[in-house]
Amino acid sequence: MTASKRPWPELLRRAAREFALPPAAFWRLSLPEWRALAGPPASPALPRPALEALMARFPDDDPDGDQEDDA
Repeated sequence: MTASKRPWPELLRRAAREFALPPAAFWRLSLPEWRALAGPPASPALPRPALEALMARFPDDDPDGDQEDDA
């Protein structure tokens, strides 16, 4: 997509609505910064069942949850 065909008004509206970016901040963003803001998250959130499975597989050594070293 060439620079002249980018949907700047739509991108600016999205920046204002979703990220509360004022126009001046929008225009200062580099394209990689915009992609980082507007793209999908780097990794999806871990679903609760998967977290619980990990917790069962790798339990904490101390059942009370104390973080202090007993040595």
